[in-house]
Amino acid sequence: MATIKIKQTKSRIGAPKDQKKTLDALGLTKMNRVVEHKDTPSVRGLIRKVNHLVTVVE
Repeated sequence: MATIKIKQTKSRIGAPKDQKKTLDALGLTKMNRVVEHKDTPSVRGLIRKVNHLVTVVE
């Protein structure tokens, strides 16, 4: 299965609690951290929810 790399590019300060929990679920705790997940529809949904805070690294 393909993998996807996600990088947090903006701060979580000021974000609603549900978006902070989404970042935690993705494993992103600090700025400029990169995590790798399997490319599944559920992970894509999490990324879509916080797309203004993260970028997908190829």
